[in-house]
Amino acid sequence: MSGIFGVIVSGRLPIEVLPVSETEFSCEIFDADSINHVVVFLTGSQPFPDGFGGSVYIRWPTSESSMNWHYLGFVCNQKPSAIFKVAQLHKSAAQHSQVFGGGMSEMSHSSGSAQIGLIVEQLSIIEGKQASEGTSASQQSTLVEFADKMIRNLINHTESFTVKLPNANGQLQEFIPVNAFQSWYNSFSRRFTANPFFWKTLNNT
Repeated sequence: MSGIFGVIVSGRLPIEVLPVSETEFSCEIFDADSINHVVVFLTGSQPFPDGFGGSVYIRWPTSESSMNWHYLGFVCNQKPSAIFKVAQLHKSAAQHSQVFGGGMSEMSHSSGSAQIGLIVEQLSIIEGKQASEGTSASQQSTLVEFADKMIRNLINHTESFTVKLPNANGQLQEFIPVNAFQSWYNSFSRRFTANPFFWKTLNNT
């Protein structure tokens, strides 16, 4: 199952994320102090099974603990790549010390290097996780994208219901009936329930 995931650090060649177990993958990034952003992506060689995604963690070199994993976010079929701001994470007190199994916990890393760890698990589990402090910029970008997609989708949907009616001055004016908003809400909610990331593929042109 090698070659499924990759990592890019700005200014460096892509790094292959290698399997450690059936559900765990890892790679090493040298010279960790110079890392600002990390991109984790699917190579396209093999998709996730339906309903699954990959939780992404980073482990920084430290003399105090060999298990200072920080949760960054996730990738999935509907979100095949993600960029994470990691420059300040090694200063954060938030740690996740028991997220990987024996294969990952037994791995060593070079002095001054960081590790990216990825766990394949159900999206329902991933949705309940909260990224470590310091990745808010990436999360904010995702929320802005979601809000933009949702609003544009609402506008496109309701515009198709527009009717022209005379106003108080007898002039024709465009109106959108209330049931157009209810129709959009029902459709968006149904699709969101079936796939929380469907909005990634919306074409709101």
